[in-house]
This record gives sequence, C-alpha cells and structure tokens, in this order.
Amino acid sequence: MAHWTDSIVGDRMTVDREFNEQVMNSRFNSQEWGLIMTATEFEIENADDPEEARIVADTEKVPQIIPELDNIRSQMGAMGGGGGGDSSSGGGIVDSIKGALGMGGGGKKGEQEKLEDAERLTQEYADALQDHLEKKGKWNQVRVSYLE
Repeated sequence: MAHWTDSIVGDRMTVDREFNEQVMNSRFNSQEWGLIMTATEFEIENADDPEEARIVADTEKVPQIIPELDNIRSQMGAMGGGGGGDSSSGGGIVDSIKGALGMGGGGKKGEQEKLEDAERLTQEYADALQDHLEKKGKWNQVRVSYLE
C-alpha cells in the first residue's frame, strides 16, 4: 500500500517553493529547515470528518535534531557561508566556541525556543500544503487515501 504522501509529491514540491520566503524570514537557514522537515511527519487529524480534517505536523522527532542545527550553522560559518535566518540565532566560529565552553547560546532555553519555532513553522507549512491541495481540488482525495 502506498503512503498517502506519495500521491502529493509534486504538490509538496510546489509548496516548498512557495514556502521558501517564510523559511528565509525565519531563524532557520535552508539546510536547517531541510533537517527539520526530515524529522517531521505529516498526518491528517480527523480524517474521517470532511469539515474538521486538517494536516498536522508531527514534530515528535524534531527535539532530537535541535542540537544538530547549531552544528550546521557553525559549519556554514566556518566555510564562510551564511544562509538565511536571522543573526540572533547564533552562528560563526566565536559563537561555536562560546557554546562549547558553555558561555552563551542560551543553552536549554535557546534549544526550547528553536524547537517552538520549528514546530510553529512546520505547522504553517502543513497549513499551506492543505490550502494548496484544497485550491487544486485534491484535498478530499488525499483525505480519503489517508483513511485507507
């Protein structure tokens, strides 16, 4: 049996392109966002109710990759890259050294803020995906295939 998301690969690619601006305006760069999306699964809540059904982001695995986001940013900083996202999220070799010495970066509080931002952004993506499917007339078909 094919997974319900297999039928919307092209739609996901379209939404990815359209959603790129939100990612660029977030604290995450494209590599970090890619890692977040890899750790995120999508489900359809209330799939049996056409009026209440909605795509939700299951971010249960995202906390496991939050520490890796700092590694991505520090690697990019060391390579002279930058990337999107706001500069308040850290980055660069000095911040990496400070973090390794426990002298900054916000520690657990910073990780919690990143997790909350990732959860919010992935749900915004899920909402954009559902909106796209509704506009294309595919939502009901996708909802029904989720139930199978």
